[in-house]
Amino acid sequence: MSRHHLHALAVPAALAVALLAACSQPVAPSQATRPTVSDDQMLAAIHAAGEKEKSVIDVNPLRDPGVAALQDSADGDMRTGKYQDAAGKLDQALKISPDSPDLLQDRAELAIRLKDYAGAEKLAQRSWDLGPKLGPLCARNWQTIVELREHAGDESGAANASKSVAQCHVEGMQRY
Repeated sequence: MSRHHLHALAVPAALAVALLAACSQPVAPSQATRPTVSDDQMLAAIHAAGEKEKSVIDVNPLRDPGVAALQDSADGDMRTGKYQDAAGKLDQALKISPDSPDLLQDRAELAIRLKDYAGAEKLAQRSWDLGPKLGPLCARNWQTIVELREHAGDESGAANASKSVAQCHVEGMQRY
């Protein structure tokens, strides 16, 4: 082969090697060190935050019978994995009672199941804005925001939200 032919073959080969090398570049450190958390793990952390606060203070307003029926039906749908159906029922309940903090938080948690993370954070924030600012619902609101900020890679936002989770706690009355 002539020198010209060898050069013509070497250029495409070098280009192919360069392209393959670019594809195998290491992942950025922030992505490599951040563990992937599943939706189930996020929801477990949210529920655990609420359970931790249950013994201290819990505000449960009276529920409208129509809203209660929709919530109960949505719970059944969620248990069987029918998340879209559950979302439709909770959305109907929110039309009846749009300022219900517990409904908003339930819908936020369902939004996580539906991979609507931005919507979930907005719903949790609105629930907190309208809610008791203490106890289990407060803790679930802020833990939702912690989980979603961590999911988005916003470590600073997650740390600030974690501080808010702690502020939901009220010491029980000392009894002698």
